[in-house]
Amino acid sequence: MRYRVVAVGRIRDAALRAACDDYLRRVQRYTRVEEREVKDEARILEAISEGSRLVALWERGEPWTSAQLADRTAQWERDGRDVALAIGGADGLPLPVLDRAEVAWSLSALTFPHELARVIVYEQLYRAYTIRRGEPYHRGP
Repeated sequence: MRYRVVAVGRIRDAALRAACDDYLRRVQRYTRVEEREVKDEARILEAISEGSRLVALWERGEPWTSAQLADRTAQWERDGRDVALAIGGADGLPLPVLDRAEVAWSLSALTFPHELARVIVYEQLYRAYTIRRGEPYHRGP
Protein backbone atom coordinates (compact mmCIF):
# COMPACT_ATOMS: atom_id res chain seq x y z
CA MET A 1 0.00 0.00 0.00
CA ARG A 2 1.14 3.50 -0.76
CA TYR A 3 -0.14 7.02 -0.52
CA ARG A 4 -0.09 9.36 -3.47
CA VAL A 5 -0.78 13.01 -2.76
CA VAL A 6 -2.06 14.57 -5.97
CA ALA A 7 -1.94 18.34 -5.74
CA VAL A 8 -2.65 21.12 -8.18
CA GLY A 9 0.31 23.40 -8.80
CA ARG A 10 3.78 23.67 -7.42
CA ILE A 11 4.81 25.00 -4.06
CA ARG A 12 6.67 28.20 -4.81
CA ASP A 13 7.35 29.32 -1.25
CA ALA A 14 10.70 27.88 -0.14
CA ALA A 15 9.68 27.59 3.52
CA LEU A 16 6.52 25.64 2.69
CA ARG A 17 8.45 23.41 0.28
CA ALA A 18 10.99 22.73 3.03
CA ALA A 19 8.20 21.89 5.50
CA CYS A 20 6.61 19.49 2.99
CA ASP A 21 9.94 17.82 2.33
CA ASP A 22 10.63 17.49 6.06
CA TYR A 23 7.30 15.82 6.82
CA LEU A 24 7.54 13.66 3.71
CA ARG A 25 10.91 12.34 4.92
CA ARG A 26 9.46 11.71 8.37
CA VAL A 27 6.37 9.82 7.22
CA GLN A 28 8.35 7.81 4.67
CA ARG A 29 10.03 6.07 7.62
CA TYR A 30 6.68 4.35 8.22
CA THR A 31 4.98 4.03 4.85
CA ARG A 32 5.31 4.78 1.16
CA VAL A 33 4.23 8.29 0.22
CA GLU A 34 4.73 10.03 -3.07
CA GLU A 35 3.79 13.44 -4.33
CA ARG A 36 2.36 14.15 -7.76
CA GLU A 37 1.87 17.73 -8.88
CA VAL A 38 -0.54 18.40 -11.73
CA LYS A 39 -0.92 21.53 -13.77
CA ASP A 40 -4.64 22.01 -13.22
CA GLU A 41 -7.72 20.47 -11.62
CA ALA A 42 -8.72 18.72 -14.85
CA ARG A 43 -5.64 16.47 -14.58
CA ILE A 44 -6.20 15.19 -11.05
CA LEU A 45 -8.03 12.01 -12.02
CA GLU A 46 -5.36 11.18 -14.63
CA ALA A 47 -2.78 11.08 -11.82
CA ILE A 48 -4.73 8.57 -9.72
CA SER A 49 -4.06 4.89 -10.28
CA GLU A 50 -7.02 2.69 -11.10
CA GLY A 51 -8.21 0.84 -8.02
CA SER A 52 -6.86 3.45 -5.61
CA ARG A 53 -9.06 4.75 -2.84
CA LEU A 54 -9.58 8.46 -3.52
CA VAL A 55 -9.79 10.84 -0.57
CA ALA A 56 -10.80 14.36 -1.60
CA LEU A 57 -9.58 17.22 0.56
CA TRP A 58 -12.69 19.37 0.63
CA GLU A 59 -13.96 22.05 2.98
CA ARG A 60 -17.35 20.31 3.23
CA GLY A 61 -15.82 16.90 3.93
CA GLU A 62 -15.73 15.02 7.21
CA PRO A 63 -13.58 16.62 9.92
CA TRP A 64 -11.30 13.99 11.47
CA THR A 65 -9.24 14.17 14.60
CA SER A 66 -5.64 13.04 14.38
CA ALA A 67 -6.60 9.86 16.25
CA GLN A 68 -9.39 9.17 13.75
CA LEU A 69 -6.93 9.61 10.90
CA ALA A 70 -4.61 7.14 12.64
CA ASP A 71 -7.47 4.64 12.77
CA ARG A 72 -8.23 5.22 9.10
CA THR A 73 -4.60 4.67 8.09
CA ALA A 74 -4.67 1.34 9.93
CA GLN A 75 -7.89 0.37 8.15
CA TRP A 76 -6.47 1.43 4.78
CA GLU A 77 -3.39 -0.69 5.35
CA ARG A 78 -5.54 -3.71 6.23
CA ASP A 79 -7.50 -3.17 3.01
CA GLY A 80 -4.23 -3.10 1.07
CA ARG A 81 -5.40 -0.59 -1.55
CA ASP A 82 -3.35 2.44 -2.48
CA VAL A 83 -4.74 5.74 -1.21
CA ALA A 84 -4.77 8.90 -3.30
CA LEU A 85 -5.31 12.20 -1.52
CA ALA A 86 -6.47 14.97 -3.87
CA ILE A 87 -5.76 18.61 -3.07
CA GLY A 88 -7.27 21.19 -5.40
CA GLY A 89 -5.89 24.57 -6.35
CA ALA A 90 -7.43 27.99 -5.82
CA ASP A 91 -10.68 26.81 -7.40
CA GLY A 92 -10.94 23.69 -5.25
CA LEU A 93 -11.72 20.24 -6.62
CA PRO A 94 -13.92 19.75 -9.68
CA LEU A 95 -17.15 17.79 -9.44
CA PRO A 96 -15.78 14.68 -11.26
CA VAL A 97 -13.10 14.32 -8.57
CA LEU A 98 -15.62 14.74 -5.75
CA ASP A 99 -17.93 12.21 -7.43
CA ARG A 100 -15.11 9.65 -7.75
CA ALA A 101 -13.94 10.13 -4.14
CA GLU A 102 -14.83 7.44 -1.62
CA VAL A 103 -14.58 9.95 1.17
CA ALA A 104 -14.08 13.69 1.55
CA TRP A 105 -11.86 14.94 4.36
CA SER A 106 -12.00 18.47 5.73
CA LEU A 107 -8.85 19.76 7.37
CA SER A 108 -10.76 22.65 8.92
CA ALA A 109 -13.73 24.92 8.46
CA LEU A 110 -11.13 27.53 7.57
CA THR A 111 -9.91 27.98 4.00
CA PHE A 112 -6.19 27.33 3.50
CA PRO A 113 -3.93 28.07 0.56
CA HIS A 114 -3.41 24.76 -1.27
CA GLU A 115 0.33 24.88 -0.52
CA LEU A 116 -0.34 25.06 3.22
CA ALA A 117 -2.98 22.31 2.97
CA ARG A 118 -0.29 20.04 1.56
CA VAL A 119 1.99 20.70 4.54
CA ILE A 120 -0.90 19.91 6.90
CA VAL A 121 -1.70 16.65 5.09
CA TYR A 122 1.91 15.44 5.32
CA GLU A 123 2.16 16.46 8.96
CA GLN A 124 -1.10 14.71 9.82
CA LEU A 125 -0.03 11.51 8.06
CA TYR A 126 3.20 11.60 10.05
CA ARG A 127 1.27 12.27 13.27
CA ALA A 128 -1.14 9.39 12.50
CA TYR A 129 1.72 6.92 12.22
CA THR A 130 3.37 8.14 15.41
CA ILE A 131 0.03 7.80 17.22
CA ARG A 132 -0.31 4.22 15.99
CA ARG A 133 3.14 3.38 17.28
CA GLY A 134 2.72 5.14 20.61
CA GLU A 135 5.59 7.50 19.87
CA PRO A 136 5.80 10.78 21.82
CA TYR A 137 5.29 13.21 18.89
CA HIS A 138 1.52 13.46 19.46
CA ARG A 139 0.61 14.89 22.84
CA GLY A 140 -3.13 15.33 22.27
CA PRO A 141 -5.96 13.16 23.51
